[in-house]
Amino acid sequence: MSSPGIFRTSRQFEESPAAIFEAFADAATLASWWGPDGFRNEFQEFDFRPGGSWKFVMVGPDGRRYPNESAFSRVEPASLVVIRHLSPPSFTLTIELTATHGGTRLEWTQEFEEPEVAAAIRHIVEPANEQNLDRLAAEVAAGLAREA
Repeated sequence: MSSPGIFRTSRQFEESPAAIFEAFADAATLASWWGPDGFRNEFQEFDFRPGGSWKFVMVGPDGRRYPNESAFSRVEPASLVVIRHLSPPSFTLTIELTATHGGTRLEWTQEFEEPEVAAAIRHIVEPANEQNLDRLAAEVAAGLAREA
């Protein structure tokens, strides 16, 4: 964590920024990988555009249900997605995609409104964010394998 309330992680992908972006833009694809290991998603609303609403229930490995409500603040094809998480705990997630010689560099910045809340859940957020990106990597690799 670089400063109170902010978590950052990054990942290099072999796939193009467009392929990574599509894994966010397509509701069925996003539902298949979003969240930490063992979780699944039930989307009720997914309006992937600036100002669009995203409502879903994340279901834990134990069957516990976690309602989520978010809004897309910014959506720039193949480069940027900004999500405002409206359900507690409140945070803004910024996903930046940059083309590199070897594919795409993804920068993931999660900024909580209340630094003390971020500190209390740091032990959950940091590994969950890495697991989320692991699942994204597996999804885009599988998608390219299906296309081949």
